[in-house]
Amino acid sequence: MGVKIYGIPGSRADRSLWAIEETGIEYEHIKTNFGEESKANEYLEINPNGRIPALVDGDLKLFESMAINLYLAKHYASDLYPTDPGDEAKANQWSVWAISEIEPLQMQIVIQKFFVPKDKQDQGTIDQASKNLVRPLKVLDEALRENDYLLGQSFSVADLNVAGVLLLLKAVKFDFGAFQNASVWLDKCHARPALERARAL
Repeated sequence: MGVKIYGIPGSRADRSLWAIEETGIEYEHIKTNFGEESKANEYLEINPNGRIPALVDGDLKLFESMAINLYLAKHYASDLYPTDPGDEAKANQWSVWAISEIEPLQMQIVIQKFFVPKDKQDQGTIDQASKNLVRPLKVLDEALRENDYLLGQSFSVADLNVAGVLLLLKAVKFDFGAFQNASVWLDKCHARPALERARAL
């Protein structure tokens, strides 16, 4: 049956399209938007949440980008998946951290800037979310003070997942000037050829 991934660039699916491009495996990309197409009955059999991305690998159906990426790395890109149990736990930690500490705040900004008409945007919401992002971004910045990447000196699925979430924060032109370690790291992650290929799909 092969591996199939559902979603479109310019959405949360960017994270998993990037991950599958990192693996180098052959796969089928089924373009599915986050509106009407993701609510169709056929798609809901794969992801009953009606969101993107989703992945099918044989009999396995997966939703949630972090779970998809951890699976892809472990099974198809062993160089990106830690073998040490402690590092594996940290990869899970950073993946959960990104969607719990960063995602809710950045989505407040994304919604205002991309989905609300300019004359109706709530600048107060944007400012407050930006202020609240300082604390978690300081945590990320400190974690990268002595290492090039989150698990040491090599790019891993931990970096992919956190940098994948931060694609949206970059898209709204968030100022990373106060977080130099994180900014340098993010530029390195976002310069990877696999991400460029994913965004061109």
